[in-house]
Amino acid sequence: MEMRQLEYFVAVAEEQNFTRAAERVHISQSGVSAQIRQLERELGAELFHRSARTATLTVAGKAALEHARAALAAADAVGQAVGEVTDLIRGRLTVGMVIGCTVTPLFDALAAFHRAHPGVEISLLEDNSDRLVEGVRAGTLDLALIGTATAAPQGLDALTIISERIVAAVPTGHPLAKQRRVTLRDLAAHPLVCMPPGTGLRAVFDDACAAQSLHPAITLQAGSADAIAGLAARGLGVAVLSDSMAANYRDRLTARAIDDVDTSALLALVWKSPHSPALRELLLHSRQAFTEPDPAQNS
Repeated sequence: MEMRQLEYFVAVAEEQNFTRAAERVHISQSGVSAQIRQLERELGAELFHRSARTATLTVAGKAALEHARAALAAADAVGQAVGEVTDLIRGRLTVGMVIGCTVTPLFDALAAFHRAHPGVEISLLEDNSDRLVEGVRAGTLDLALIGTATAAPQGLDALTIISERIVAAVPTGHPLAKQRRVTLRDLAAHPLVCMPPGTGLRAVFDDACAAQSLHPAITLQAGSADAIAGLAARGLGVAVLSDSMAANYRDRLTARAIDDVDTSALLALVWKSPHSPALRELLLHSRQAFTEPDPAQNS
């Protein structure tokens, strides 16, 4: 039994698909299948129920999964322990990022970390904030940049990166563009374009509407600010965005603060303690990247 076989086994178990598992571990699907078959022969039991689309754990597979995870964690711990005393950090980090986010300090942090610790493999994936939080809690993600309505999701550590109000953005000539003050009740009279459920901005907006027993018509949903702005600019609805998002579309849209929404939309890094030496280092680089002034603003 080899560590790579356990790694492939865990990957297939978590992805429930041999093709996705092969992409995750960066080898061919046939290679993953062959190693799993060899592991099953060594153990004397089938680990998966296989179909054309999915691979689900058998009873034996379920019994083996936590032990396989523990063995991989122990192997990583050996490398980390040696790394700490030799000043060499190895291993892997999986980082999550909310869909449609273009917050460049995160990219700067990842680049600086990679230069300092090239022995650490970094994976980056996008998803909505709710699923990213679940991934951090489950341990499939080490760190995630999420949109949220609360300072820290329960059970996780957090570093707030951005806190800002949500706004309504409309094209020139829209009735709301002529108002100096806009309320949620004003918005409820128009079709809206908003982020989907599971995102921090949408959570802030939904909570504010629920507090006033309002049920606005969200006729269109999109996962990126570009898409939302593009739909609003074409007259398909009032865009609900954060202040900094709306600022990118001043040439097409007029933004109005929503006066009766007091809760800020937050962008935050979240992680679960205790964390590895690699994650500690990435957090240090992240804090530096997000707290240092942007040179472009000083030029």
